[in-house]
Amino acid sequence: MRQTYSTGRRCRITIECVPAPTRHPAQRNCFLPERRGGQSGSLSLCPTTGVRLGSRHSVAGLHPASIPPQLPASAPNELVHGRRRDVEPWMGDHGHVAGNASRALITSNRRITGLSADAIAELSAEIGPLWHECHQDRLACRQRKRAVGAGAKLRLVFVDRLLATLLHLRHGTTHDVLACWFGVDRSTITRAIGEVRPLLAERGCTVSPDARLRTLAEVVEHLGASGKTGIIDGTEIRVRRPAASRKDRDRFISGKNKQNAVKSMVVTDAKGCVLWCSPAEPGSCADITHARQSGLVKLLADGPAVEILADAGYQGLGAQTAGRVVTTPHRKFKKDALDWYEEIYERQRKAHSSRRLRVEHGIAHLKNWRSLTRHLGRREHMSDNVQAVAGLLSHQQIVDLIPARQR
Repeated sequence: MRQTYSTGRRCRITIECVPAPTRHPAQRNCFLPERRGGQSGSLSLCPTTGVRLGSRHSVAGLHPASIPPQLPASAPNELVHGRRRDVEPWMGDHGHVAGNASRALITSNRRITGLSADAIAELSAEIGPLWHECHQDRLACRQRKRAVGAGAKLRLVFVDRLLATLLHLRHGTTHDVLACWFGVDRSTITRAIGEVRPLLAERGCTVSPDARLRTLAEVVEHLGASGKTGIIDGTEIRVRRPAASRKDRDRFISGKNKQNAVKSMVVTDAKGCVLWCSPAEPGSCADITHARQSGLVKLLADGPAVEILADAGYQGLGAQTAGRVVTTPHRKFKKDALDWYEEIYERQRKAHSSRRLRVEHGIAHLKNWRSLTRHLGRREHMSDNVQAVAGLLSHQQIVDLIPARQR
């Protein structure tokens, strides 16, 4: 029986109900599509309901039928998509938790997580005890008390929770896709990321193997003690449009890009290494206002002698900080300027821009983590995302600079 339904303007869905195809017992829990007649171009059938699936039924190619199945070890060769296929080692040795082969595959290439295997090992050794302590505190707060080791066991161990969080931050992978990869429910991935991400954000930015910067005051003190030059700039991250019923929804519209975004202030050194990222603010907040609200003016006025480079968006901070914030040279004559003045102005502008350019490189490295290009989740999590990525990036930069024999 075939029926056609109209779901809207120029959109129709054809549903054909046919008997469910027979499957091998090992495939009863796998959402594998079956081909009709073996002809190319034929649509897939859901093995559970037998409903004909068109291209509009799947979302961006992420229908469960497109996810590689996790076959049991007792069936080394099964029919997958009409051909014989051996069980791959990345499928794991059990159904719900990623195995050692999966972890080895994820950590084998730093392009997958953005971190090397050594950095992930150090991160796991550092964050693991903190996560275990927080987990025990959550168990102690429950009304129903259990003995130590009693109760349901975690289906996703800490190492897998850390890897899932890194994949989410690096590639912006949705929780649904991560749940399919790790063989757990979506709520488990959401809970795991919500537990690990704040711990990563609290680590701060690494400037040396034994020193980290967590606040703007520590950054100013570090620059004053080392005699280095700091560079500040703002970056915007696109977010979802707030609900129509929200009164302050216009606060997230950026005056620069005319889109819904949040803004963060990035501080780097003269080499472009990230030293600190501020919590996210609505996109309508100006760069100079954001700097004043973060307490930068008071820290520079009362703190050590530090040189901070900034662009034209921070003009006015130099007078408030006794010249410690150096901005783009101000153009006095906009029209009919003399040739000698134009030459001097261009020379000063290029000299300032060539030094300030390093902060743009640091922001570009941050934006390589796709969760900071466009955020589709809750805006309340953006501050943790920005600070977690900044800490991970700075940690990897320090690991790359230190020779292997000194680690």
